[in-house]
Amino acid sequence: MRFLCDEMVARLGRWLRAAGYDTAIAAAGSADAALVAQAVAEDRIILSRDTHLPQCRAAAGRLILLTGQQVDDWAGQVSARCAVDWLAAPFSRCLEDNSVLQPHPQGLAAAPPSARTLPGAVMQCPSCGRTYWPGSHARRMRAQLERWQQHVS
Repeated sequence: MRFLCDEMVARLGRWLRAAGYDTAIAAAGSADAALVAQAVAEDRIILSRDTHLPQCRAAAGRLILLTGQQVDDWAGQVSARCAVDWLAAPFSRCLEDNSVLQPHPQGLAAAPPSARTLPGAVMQCPSCGRTYWPGSHARRMRAQLERWQQHVS
């Protein structure tokens, strides 16, 4: 599954990336027609709260109209509709640009000294160069993914 989140649900898009899903996030202010055209061209499911999007015929069959105000609400709705596995490939994509992460060429030396003894690989985004390591932020994020996964199972 490949997703396209509009700006209203960009936070959900980052969480889907954290779970390992190929998720594009539309630029702020993108027109509905441009959003739908991108989804069609890239074969993506549109995730949005925009109640005008269902009026675009090309969006039919590829739009999940989300309700509620919180990312927890949206995660539950996407899980129910798409059988998302929140633990399929966690932390395998860049949260910023969606690229597939690769092992960092410097390995543990690229992580802060306090993180070098933690279990897990140090990864790098080949596009933006951002470095990821298994610090406390990753543990908190994984706990959230596990909570959402429990609701799916």
